[in-house]
Amino acid sequence: MSTPQSNASWSTQRDSAMPSGRYLPFHHRVPFSLQDRTWPDRTIDRAPIWAAVDLRDGNQALIDPMDATRKRRMFDLLVSIGVKEIEVGYPASGETDFEFIRSLIESDAIPDDVRINVLTPARPEMIELSFDCLQGASKALVHLYAATAPQWREHVLGVGTDGLAALVREAAEDVARRSEALIAGGTDLRLQFSPEVFVLTEPELALATCDLVTSIWDPSPDHPVVLNLPSTVEVSTPNVFADQIEWMDRHIARRDSVIISVHPHNDRGTGVAAAELALMAGADRVEGCLFGNGERTGNVDLITLALNLHTQGINPQLDLSDIDAVRSAVEYCNQIPVHERHPYGGDLVYTSFSGTHQDAINKVFRHREEIAQQSGVPVEEQQWEMPYLPIDPHDVGRTYEAVIRVNSQSGKGGMAYLMKTEHGLDLPRGLQIELAKLVQAKTDDVGGEVTPTELWEIFAGAYLPPPAGDRRGQRIFELRNVSLEDDRDELTVKLELGGETLELSGTGNGPIAAFVAGLAQHGVHVDVLDYSEHALSSGGDAVAAAYVFCDVDGTRLWGIGMGANIVRASLEAVMSAVERTRA
Repeated sequence: MSTPQSNASWSTQRDSAMPSGRYLPFHHRVPFSLQDRTWPDRTIDRAPIWAAVDLRDGNQALIDPMDATRKRRMFDLLVSIGVKEIEVGYPASGETDFEFIRSLIESDAIPDDVRINVLTPARPEMIELSFDCLQGASKALVHLYAATAPQWREHVLGVGTDGLAALVREAAEDVARRSEALIAGGTDLRLQFSPEVFVLTEPELALATCDLVTSIWDPSPDHPVVLNLPSTVEVSTPNVFADQIEWMDRHIARRDSVIISVHPHNDRGTGVAAAELALMAGADRVEGCLFGNGERTGNVDLITLALNLHTQGINPQLDLSDIDAVRSAVEYCNQIPVHERHPYGGDLVYTSFSGTHQDAINKVFRHREEIAQQSGVPVEEQQWEMPYLPIDPHDVGRTYEAVIRVNSQSGKGGMAYLMKTEHGLDLPRGLQIELAKLVQAKTDDVGGEVTPTELWEIFAGAYLPPPAGDRRGQRIFELRNVSLEDDRDELTVKLELGGETLELSGTGNGPIAAFVAGLAQHGVHVDVLDYSEHALSSGGDAVAAAYVFCDVDGTRLWGIGMGANIVRASLEAVMSAVERTRA
């Protein structure tokens, strides 16, 4: 028999199994501290400038990069949802990107209010190709970048800080010269610079490099430039990134002529948080991809960011009212499925399986309906506050049909919700509990999810008569005729019992009491403990549902009846309970 290991022993094993000591904390890599930060006290009150990089940064991360057809589909999608700045490619990377960008310009596919962006490194021949590609464009942006972080500049570019400054100065001057000709040709041109891997660059060096570029490009409030500060690789907690952005926001030259942009990646899984805190810290613009596609763990997800704003009462300035259509197009273009639990767009994000979650949602939905009846304010116009649903699925083109799904973890609330939304049946609480036990017995037996169709089959099999001609569940009682004398509360009912027709007569305080009295004469003793009814529809052909909780010869259970005549439905409900005691 082995002896359990002590906590100390287990801790030692864990420490030796994970060589965490090989990794330096971020503050050791980039010494930086902002003690008087103010961003924690700010809130986001408007949407940023959205810049979609799906066609370049996102496309380069695909196993199967987009062909021209898929690229055009992605471009049209971005335009349709309202993105105004779209990175359409890297013209100097090859003929594919160059020709695609030319096709957009020459086919007049670009709306007047959309600015296409192209990316170029700080290399003369690539800058030249980028400007050649943009000839004839109405609105464009040239995005110049140069790596500034220590490892990149020393081992990739092979330059020191002086060499980096010279490289950036020469490229910025080249861009400025070529801009003059493009602007003279009628292009509304904006320039952008990125100190690549900004988050790992010494703050003073990043600031000096950005100020060098803006001194050459000489922006004005009417003609600003974009300084993009990318977390090319996410290496710190989001609050540190926010500190870096606020520091740049305070110190950058010509701030009134600069649009501060961020380009968060998601290596630590906090890209969305980093983007939101950066906006609080002074950023004006966000680069990202729809559903977060991109290298490694992806670029920041523009859809999540936009709908996060929506849940705070801020217009995101993007049309995501049909999120399933957006997702379908993105999946086609990227050839990558969106995860079922991806925020806002996944198949299961508006779905609750848990019984406690379902019960809460069901109760609040009912409360909202009561408010609508009392106040006259339609449900869809009420302030949205719903347990477990931060957004109304209707806002993004989803229905309530999949909000609650039933499995072995589900409870009465979820089943009651489905019976109400799918079939119009407002089950009494006691009946909800009884049905939940029947459903859970099935899920415990066969496992998996119970679909709304299967839920109805369980319900109907337990409470309702079988369809005409179905002999598998032949009822003991068959109601043939009902005659009610209202002035005497006297009821006459013809029943078929095992092929024999019986006639019951009884009197009582209403038809149910009279029917129960008649059953007692034939040895069936029923005590109705609870009764409720409601209409399933309105108009001349309205159908009603009746529910009775009965004690039948000492056994207590529910019965249900449905039909156009409420009296007949009530008697069917009593017979349903009686029959269930005989099953």
